[in-house]
Amino acid sequence: MSPVIPGFTYHRVPVADGVSLNAAVSGTGSPIVLLHGFPQTHLMWRHVATDLAADHTVICPDLRGYGASDKPAETDGSGYAKRTMAADIVALARALGHDRFALAGHDRGALVAFRAGLDHPDTITHLACLDVLPTLDMWDALHGVTAAVGFHLYLMAQPPGLPEELIAAAPDAFFGHFLDLWTGDPQAIPAGIRTAYLDACRAAVPSIVADYRASAGIDVTHDLASRDSGDRLRMPVAVLQQDWGAALGFDAATLWSAWAPDLRHETVTCGHFMAEEAPVVVAKSLRDLVAGR
Repeated sequence: MSPVIPGFTYHRVPVADGVSLNAAVSGTGSPIVLLHGFPQTHLMWRHVATDLAADHTVICPDLRGYGASDKPAETDGSGYAKRTMAADIVALARALGHDRFALAGHDRGALVAFRAGLDHPDTITHLACLDVLPTLDMWDALHGVTAAVGFHLYLMAQPPGLPEELIAAAPDAFFGHFLDLWTGDPQAIPAGIRTAYLDACRAAVPSIVADYRASAGIDVTHDLASRDSGDRLRMPVAVLQQDWGAALGFDAATLWSAWAPDLRHETVTCGHFMAEEAPVVVAKSLRDLVAGR
């Protein structure tokens, strides 16, 4: 049996033709949707979700292509565009009875949340992004030998075939590398959860690669169009990040403020998997955002 978030009810919700998402739901009150990152599933929110469910309706889906959600084959390059994945989340919330909701995402989920905020400004009331830069800024920040930290971005940006073959040959070593490297506190991801993450990723290599490949292709096209047309995130936005800029030479708050006029930016001292390493900090930040504090 795969781990679950205690006290949450699980739903399988159709969100697009041939695509249903696995989602854990609990609580009452104003809705908050939480989107996981790589190489994880909705389980990364288990501590934050149970905390927030005391006074919010909390929805934790597996993204398209991840976990127990459907993993459609990529056919035209748009199946894993963040625009497509964001539309999934809006459809999921609507199917569960919520036309407007707060949205928080970590890592890959934060890129989906970012696109949802741009594409659906009347639906997303508040937006939080954890430990990521917008796609255009991410690519600009990676240069020279420091770009080696993002080798996986370049690997999965390659045309279909080789990345999938290489990763599928040693999936636990590949995905486990990031769980080890990016964790400030290894105890934050116990053995059972780590196994669940690795099992889920092993079964989703083509769709995970497609998600990353989109961020080197169609997502760049969409974000360039948004930037050129002056689109901005119109809702209150909170960003929690490690101090990447100290190592890679950028000012994260300045980069984010170009997209989010109503921005609160916080630098954290934990590792990348902050919802598991510092759940009290993350839950407080989300509550403060929604409450306007």
